[in-house]
Amino acid sequence: QVQLVESGGGLVQAGGSLRLSCAASGGTFSNYAMGWFRQAPGKERDFVAAISWSGDRLVTADSVKGRFTISRDNAKNIVYLQMNSLKPEDTAVFYCAARWWYASTFPGDYDYWGQGTQVTVSS
Repeated sequence: QVQLVESGGGLVQAGGSLRLSCAASGGTFSNYAMGWFRQAPGKERDFVAAISWSGDRLVTADSVKGRFTISRDNAKNIVYLQMNSLKPEDTAVFYCAARWWYASTFPGDYDYWGQGTQVTVSS
C-alpha cells in the first residue's frame, strides 16, 4: 500500500511560480510511475504531467507544456511539479498519483492518490 502526501500549494499571483512535492511511503517508490492531475471546482480531474519509474520518460499536457515540469528523486521518494508562469486558469486542487511501472495520462489507470493540495492563482 502506497501513501502519498502532497505539499507546496498556496496562493500566488499570475506569472508567479510554485513547486509542488509529493512524498511517497509504503512501497518501493522506484517501481511506480507517478502522475500529477488537477481538478477545478465543477470540472473533471485532468491530467497535468507524468513520469516513468526511472524518470527518463516524461509526458506533459499541452495546456501546461513549457510552463510545468515534472521530476522525481527516487532516493528521497519524492516527485515534484515545478510550475512557472502560472495563470488564473491553473487554479485547482492538484493531486499526485502512483501506478505500477508505466506512466499514463488517464486518472483511472492510477492505483494510489494523495489528498490533494490547493493552488490558487490570482489575476
